[in-house]
Amino acid sequence: MTDASPRLPETLYEEPHRRFNPLTGEWVLVSPHRAKRPWQGQVEELPAETRPAHDPACYLCPGNERAGGHRNPDYTGTFVFDNDFAALRPGGAGAEMNVAELLVARAEPGVCRVICFSPRHDLSLPDLDAAGLRGVVDVWADEYARLGSRPEIGYVQIFENKGEMMGCSNPHPHGQIWAQHSMPQGPARETQRMGEHFGRHGRTLLADYLRLEEESGERVVLANDHFAVVVPFWAVWPFETLVIARRPVPSLLELDDAERDGLAEVIGRLTRRYDNLFGVSFPYSAGVHQAPTDGRPHPEWHLHMHFYPPLLRSATVKKFMVGYEMLGEPQRDVTPESSAARLRALPETRGAR
Repeated sequence: MTDASPRLPETLYEEPHRRFNPLTGEWVLVSPHRAKRPWQGQVEELPAETRPAHDPACYLCPGNERAGGHRNPDYTGTFVFDNDFAALRPGGAGAEMNVAELLVARAEPGVCRVICFSPRHDLSLPDLDAAGLRGVVDVWADEYARLGSRPEIGYVQIFENKGEMMGCSNPHPHGQIWAQHSMPQGPARETQRMGEHFGRHGRTLLADYLRLEEESGERVVLANDHFAVVVPFWAVWPFETLVIARRPVPSLLELDDAERDGLAEVIGRLTRRYDNLFGVSFPYSAGVHQAPTDGRPHPEWHLHMHFYPPLLRSATVKKFMVGYEMLGEPQRDVTPESSAARLRALPETRGAR
């Protein structure tokens, strides 16, 4: 541990360099000089979305019919149900099937759930009030506990795909939960890296990382008493953020009432800033990363959320992972420090810029 302010040498803010992601062990190439290309700073806005509060054709709205003849109740808060087109199905853990040395498959049991954040078809997370956001956090915790208690479930992944740009097929405010027997590769990499750090230092990796970020302040976007939001030092997406619990708890279940309120607050504040960045309902994929549900203690795990928005320079221009990114490694032009400064300068009032 060092007492010096953890800042990059000034030359690296202008020159190509690589940054290391300690959560995954991967690298990202940063090319800040490319941000000086002529199109930088162009802003294009889309017309405001107009959606009814209730859409009779929406299969997620209260009282409407879903696939297979299922009908939604007239819910007034959150509503959770098993996905009618689930990517995983319940069952016992499947045996490994080795077709050949290099052809290996294994049956994967699991459960997929859908969470409607609100009965209002025309809202999204930044539109919800404090009680509505807290209700979402509570249902996340309840579903994590309920699904994670099943003996065949080893990991519970809570996530949201927002916007058509992220492949969302229905604009009604909702997220998903995929609970499965095996741990997905992303959380598995984080488990390994966090375990190695905890073994060396007796502290969580993200506790040490958050301390460095707050000492520097360059990449901190916003914070409250219980959570902080940063553009991570190793961010791949232009306006990627990481929401970190100040207290190193392994899952949502360890949060007390004030901390749950704190998480709900920072999600609302962050998503409103996102919407104000380009004057559009900001698309993203976001998800909660927390301890596996394998029945073992995980003191190395530190609760956090990832937000991965694709937009690069306007409401219509996105970052693509193509060419070098697909064949080599991720690359970005705008530095995380400049992205954090832009997000930090935005208002948190809905619809303000």
